[in-house]
Amino acid sequence: MNSKNPQPRITVDLGEKEAEGIYSNLTLISHSPAEFILDFARLVPGLPKSKVHARIIMTPQSAKALLRSLTQNLERFESTHGEIKLAGQQDAGPGIGFHSE
Repeated sequence: MNSKNPQPRITVDLGEKEAEGIYSNLTLISHSPAEFILDFARLVPGLPKSKVHARIIMTPQSAKALLRSLTQNLERFESTHGEIKLAGQQDAGPGIGFHSE
């Protein structure tokens, strides 16, 4: 968009139930040529079964826009709070205890 045609503002309503949110620590992603499906589940340690609590279906274009937005937000988060470590990732800083070579 150029300055002659500013992008219109979008108003988004957030219901009380949706504002509570749904906790998820596992995301399953599948796709077809027309859509991406994101299933958000909760994995409990010690239990071999998980349940999907929310399913989001998106166009490939919306999925790519989500990826870009998440990337930008993660970069901002890490610049403020430090690198987010993933399970199995080596700690770059000095540690306490034994280290294997």
